[in-house]
Amino acid sequence: MRNAAESVALAAAADPAARVHFVPAFTGLGAPYWDARARGAILGLTRDTGIAEIVRAALEAVCFQTRELIDAMAADGAAPPVALRVDGGLVVNDWAMQFLADILGVPVERPVVTETTAMGAAYLAGMAVGVFPGLDGLPAFWQRDRRFEPAMSDDERATRYARWCDAVRRVRSSETDAG
Repeated sequence: MRNAAESVALAAAADPAARVHFVPAFTGLGAPYWDARARGAILGLTRDTGIAEIVRAALEAVCFQTRELIDAMAADGAAPPVALRVDGGLVVNDWAMQFLADILGVPVERPVVTETTAMGAAYLAGMAVGVFPGLDGLPAFWQRDRRFEPAMSDDERATRYARWCDAVRRVRSSETDAG
């Protein structure tokens, strides 16, 4: 694959009954696990598993990890989001953004300009030299391209997330850095 958009067709072509999970713990697991000794793995491989199932599992992993972070923030007292605004290269993948909305159970909003980090840096530089008056004008620069509404049932969401948690449990070390 040359870009994230190419993964859309592969993820859509994957066997929906496959239970392949990819846990990208290449240098351990960060928040909320803090397990530097965890190792990455692809779990659930069968002789029918192909590149489509592995690509789909990798895209799902990003979404599951996002849910873990949102859940960790909620455990620390943050209010749950009513929507999630996304940016970066992966957001051009409609399949991944729909799965993210489904696994979070909240709408996901993709901007017209998908590299908003660079846009934000430019805006802050403009503020520093007086081109832009302040942060109050920043929301006017963000424009929604598409909103992905959750379509997954609560039961399916819970089942899929439980399977992900089991996959993560399998790659964790017996000794964690911070609990």
